[in-house]
Amino acid sequence: MKVLIADKFEPSGITALEEIGCAVTFSPDLTPDTLPDAISEHDPNVLVVRSTKVPAPVFETAQKLSLVVRAGAGVDNIDLAAASARGINVANCPGQNSIAVAELAWGLILSCDRRIPHQTAELRAGEWNKKEYSKARGLYGRTLGVVGVGSIGREVIKRGRAFGMKVVAWSRSLTDEAAEDLGVRRCESPLDVAKRADVVSITIAANPDTENLVDAAFCDALKPGAVVVNTSRGSVVDEAALLKAIQEKGVRAGLDVYRNEPGSGDRSFDSAIAKEIGVCGTHHIGASTDQSQTAIANEAVRVIREYKLKGAAPNVLNLCDKSQATRLLSVRHLNKPGVLAHVVGEIGRAGINIEEMDNTIYHGAEAACALIQLDEEPTQETIASIRSGSAHILSVNMTVID
Repeated sequence: MKVLIADKFEPSGITALEEIGCAVTFSPDLTPDTLPDAISEHDPNVLVVRSTKVPAPVFETAQKLSLVVRAGAGVDNIDLAAASARGINVANCPGQNSIAVAELAWGLILSCDRRIPHQTAELRAGEWNKKEYSKARGLYGRTLGVVGVGSIGREVIKRGRAFGMKVVAWSRSLTDEAAEDLGVRRCESPLDVAKRADVVSITIAANPDTENLVDAAFCDALKPGAVVVNTSRGSVVDEAALLKAIQEKGVRAGLDVYRNEPGSGDRSFDSAIAKEIGVCGTHHIGASTDQSQTAIANEAVRVIREYKLKGAAPNVLNLCDKSQATRLLSVRHLNKPGVLAHVVGEIGRAGINIEEMDNTIYHGAEAACALIQLDEEPTQETIASIRSGSAHILSVNMTVID
């Protein structure tokens, strides 16, 4: 199996891939523009990326590519629609960077509260302004709001409680019972979090439903002088609305992610919000600790190993939740050559599409059962042709899929 790694990757992960029999090409300097040509040149079965964008042309030029592994959690840098249209799996490595991102979130929270970067800048400029920077609210006893209670959000919550903060949280999947277990108060909406919290940490996945979740209404609901930290994705925040809240309400922001971030190798970055005096910013490095990258590399290797051994990868994100199948055809048969070819041929001749198919072999390898999900009901003639067309077929049954 050929693996192309188009990003930085832990050396231990490369060694582990080679030990399981993968031919690895390591090209960490590839860009979205050069990646399609690299795919054509190396013709890999598996592509591994971190932040490198994987646009549609990559999938259009791929011949053997069947799995893309995002060495991290979010996959917004990969064109999922293009991958799905070509039947290419896209998998991620969830939960491996949770502690690293939570640690950075808290670094940003503390930096905003005590204005640490601003003090450092003035000290380097030879200025001593203790009177100005002696003004800080402090965190103990205040309210932390967490929007998105996945693995990162939970780690942020743990650290908030250790700081002696009260915690409110919202997530679509957060129940009252789960909130009680976490020691937090469940809010009804993100807006409710904004109204209640002194510090808001955004740790929600980026998707069409969460785009501009931090919008003008959210920012209007923030308390004057509140702190907003975003370590998820830039698309979650309406930067113009947040910038207005910073300028007009004294809101402080800690941002690790931005809209229109530079691509690989591009050092120029022009962002109005990143330049604002009320913002403490970092370079989308939430997951970039040695501990996190080792854990992510180990998980990426596990995904590829499983795929190599079993043909099915864990953590695949672009599988259809529910197919269009309406009928299940069960064919018990002897485990002989040509049986399934006959069954599939009869279904094809009837103009019926196979949505999903699984063939289970029984102990002794003498018999098997094919479970074939179809998008419409075959006629009795088709079923009769399947049953009578091979001496190795034991039975044919059809049921309706609920």
